[in-house]
Amino acid sequence: MKGITRLKGIFDTKANSGYDDEIVKRYHFPSIYLRKIADSVGDWIIYREPQRNGGRRAYVAVAHVDGIQPDPNLPGHSYAIVSQFLPFDRPVPFAGSEGYREQALRDIADRNRVGAYLQGKSVRHVSEDDFSRIVRAGLGQTLTDDGFFADSDMRDEDAEHLLSAPPAEQERRIQQILVNRKIRDINFRRQVCQAYDNRCAVTGLKILDSKGRAEVQGAHIVPVSENGPDVVQNGLALCGTAHWLFDRHMISLTEEYRLLVSHNTIPSEFRDLFERQMDRIHLPKDRSLWPHPAYIERHRDAFFR
Repeated sequence: MKGITRLKGIFDTKANSGYDDEIVKRYHFPSIYLRKIADSVGDWIIYREPQRNGGRRAYVAVAHVDGIQPDPNLPGHSYAIVSQFLPFDRPVPFAGSEGYREQALRDIADRNRVGAYLQGKSVRHVSEDDFSRIVRAGLGQTLTDDGFFADSDMRDEDAEHLLSAPPAEQERRIQQILVNRKIRDINFRRQVCQAYDNRCAVTGLKILDSKGRAEVQGAHIVPVSENGPDVVQNGLALCGTAHWLFDRHMISLTEEYRLLVSHNTIPSEFRDLFERQMDRIHLPKDRSLWPHPAYIERHRDAFFR
């Protein structure tokens, strides 16, 4: 009996497409792509934004395809159910110094024909080598972070070995990188702290160590253990004390992003930190990066319980 062949893929995605996408969790598609997406179930895909409709014409994230579910409300459409979504440190341009990043596009002699070739190919397969190179380029900052393990509590031999490996080896081991919890934490922390300008969302303080490294941490609103995604909208930049209290639901947020404090449970020595109770927290300048209301609601429910 032959084994099942799984193929990595490229999924084009864009805002206001008309599809019922929530790319952290699902990708909505018509039946013409069913076979190609079925080939990628159990494997990884890369999300790419086309240039049309204001897209960045770049590869922007990676995710794992877990399965396919029919759309119960729209005949002829289905959802690819995805997990382990990870945004790239920065978008990877569609073409690099050596040409297009997908072999099928490099094989087109006339570059003016690339656009025509991509018509009707919003879902397509990608080779293992091209997949690894694109993901390695997308996670370039994460994979060169040499300061993340300064805190001995964060030591992880597997992660350190992967981070210290040369780029070629990182490409060969890209799937190990994608599932390594510490490496995903590096990616998450950087993106969250950058969005919040390295300021604690609760105290508003921006503290840098002697090497210029921010003291704030990336806090998941919905924990990873409860399938919380590694995206900025599921994160807050918090100082260590605020992070500890937030994880234990002693502080939370209202729908208007105002601070809630459980004075009955919070240690008395910490109460001076929260004199600004019910003031709006410090938020990213980019409103699209503010905490997602659904994640805040889940955290607040636990706070009130």
